[in-house]
Amino acid sequence: MLKVLSCIATDHSYGLLALAALVCVLGSILTVRLYVRVQRSAGMQKLNWLFMSGVVGGSTIWMTHFIAMLSFNPPLAHAYEPMLTMASLAAAIVITIMGFLITAAGRPSIVIEFGGCVVGAGIAIMHYTGMAGYQIAGRLEWDQSHYAASVFLGIGFGAVAMSLIARPGAPARQYAGILALVLAITTMHFTGMSAITIIPDSLIVTSNDMIPESLLTVVVAIIGLMLALGASTYAIDLQSTRGAAERFRHLSLHDPLTGLPNRVALGEKLQEIIDRHKDGTAGIAVLSFDLDRFKDVNDVHGHAAGDAVLQGVAGRMSKVLGKGEFIARMGGDEFVALSSNLARYDDATAFASRLVEAIIQPVEWEGKKLQVGTSVGISHYPADARTPQALLAQADLAMYRAKAVGSNAVRRYEPAMDDAARDRSALAMDMRQGIERNEFELYYQYQNNSLTRDVIGFEVLLRWHHPVRGMVPPAEFIPIADRNGFIHELGDWVLRTACHQAACWTNPLKIAVNVAPGQLTNVNLAARVQEILLETGLEPCRLELEITESGIIADQQNALRIIRQLKQLGVKIAMDDYGTGYSSLTTLQNFPFDKIKIDRAFIDGVTTSRQSAAIVRSTIILADSLGIPVLAEGVECEEHMDFLLNEGCPQVQGYLFGRPMPLSEISHVVNRPPCGELPGHQAGGIEPETLPMRSAVG
Repeated sequence: MLKVLSCIATDHSYGLLALAALVCVLGSILTVRLYVRVQRSAGMQKLNWLFMSGVVGGSTIWMTHFIAMLSFNPPLAHAYEPMLTMASLAAAIVITIMGFLITAAGRPSIVIEFGGCVVGAGIAIMHYTGMAGYQIAGRLEWDQSHYAASVFLGIGFGAVAMSLIARPGAPARQYAGILALVLAITTMHFTGMSAITIIPDSLIVTSNDMIPESLLTVVVAIIGLMLALGASTYAIDLQSTRGAAERFRHLSLHDPLTGLPNRVALGEKLQEIIDRHKDGTAGIAVLSFDLDRFKDVNDVHGHAAGDAVLQGVAGRMSKVLGKGEFIARMGGDEFVALSSNLARYDDATAFASRLVEAIIQPVEWEGKKLQVGTSVGISHYPADARTPQALLAQADLAMYRAKAVGSNAVRRYEPAMDDAARDRSALAMDMRQGIERNEFELYYQYQNNSLTRDVIGFEVLLRWHHPVRGMVPPAEFIPIADRNGFIHELGDWVLRTACHQAACWTNPLKIAVNVAPGQLTNVNLAARVQEILLETGLEPCRLELEITESGIIADQQNALRIIRQLKQLGVKIAMDDYGTGYSSLTTLQNFPFDKIKIDRAFIDGVTTSRQSAAIVRSTIILADSLGIPVLAEGVECEEHMDFLLNEGCPQVQGYLFGRPMPLSEISHVVNRPPCGELPGHQAGGIEPETLPMRSAVG
């Protein structure tokens, strides 16, 4: 160690040495950043990034070495043999590419460290090839122990660097990997330099065919230009990626039809306002409203007229917004508005009146005047509630009370409206008895191959036949079960029943079962799934669990651990309702999904909304680049199919192929012998002309 430090301190020019260190650090950072692109790419794009990262990495190694050699000040005449000098550059680049290729070729294993050893060996080979071309008026004597130590340091730190860079983990691992790569280059070089002793010999004269240091400086500058081009390419790609992410985020946070912020954006905005006014000194109002007679417009004039009304109403409401006011479309004909910094309690009613006045104005469409009304409910922070969820729920309650009064009515929330909450509690109690009384039933909806239209599987959907209320919609009882913890028992029943029924089918089609957010918080979920699979005899590969982004966003580490446990069982994992959350890109990067299901809200608008079409198209392209199949939900017409086929979407689901049906109505599909047992039949295939179509009344 003392000899190495002495070599650095006494035999080198500090200015050039500092330049070599700067090149090494900046080049290592760029190399690692480019290699990260390799891990996130596929196909030819992956090979391109691999080649560029290898060229930049090898050039960094070579430049660091030769700038350090330029800083080396022996007292004798010296120069560089051209062929060996250029061979050292080629060796650095080629061997670095080979090491990166080995590291990136497979899944995380000891192969990663082996690839790092190859990179480290390339540093040593480059160094000693370059030293073989180092000509000086004297003899070089080598200290074998320092020689061996230099090779060991290069290989060792190379293995550590790639282990830190290529294995998944916290971002800090990348910075540690950069440091390890810098150490691999520098410790190898200076330990190798300390291994030589120069003995002057007047009989040795450098040849005129050698490269003088002045010319080598030009070569180093050219290689530096190559590194600068690599950095420029990386910067351009990074800017392009960030721009695409921002555009995608904007699309994910805005309603494609009206351009208003959507439900996710509203949640962010409301939480931000509440956080800003936690002291409760400022008045905040939440206004919930939907459009009266909107269904009549759709039924009489068609969806195009309904879209025109929504766009016209949204545009007018946006124009009457003042400071501290915000509006979002929640879906369908439902909107929510916010107003902050209210000076008086009655200011919220004045705001509601402005919005009502904007809504009731007629909308011109194809020579017709279309007019709708509205009903508005208001809740206040902090008087009524202090959380976004409670404020929205109370505003909804008030809105339904206003709707009962008449069109264009405005009602504030009152505690008496919580009778509805008591009704939900009664429903929760009935739910527990519903399982015992066999009131629940599973329905199945076809999932089809886009090209052949063959049935490739089913989504399992839960139905509740309540003895008094009749058919209770899942949207009504599932959130209640999720809130009160009954979702675990209900989810077990659904999974066990679905697996038991599917295991009895002659045709081994796949089934997709939804996992509620509450179920995903159960650390024993994977063990429970395994127990049910063993109990029912269903093959794990036939089971697909659908998980929404809201189910994993609260505790991503726990969700990731559970999903990995499920995948180890052989179960497939699908991301449901993709595109409705702003963090979808991050989620795809971090979670090992086997399928992406595009939310029906986007499919419904692909033929009428350029924004919806852009989101669907971008999702298909993104999923294809990641090697993840896509299934489009809500396919209801041939126009949807034409769009999806043109964009290369492989799987579809929707009313065009069939509504959700009880088991008895799909027996002709599930009990058909698999492909090969009956001539002329594909597994689960249904001829297009026999597919149940959606009725005109929806």
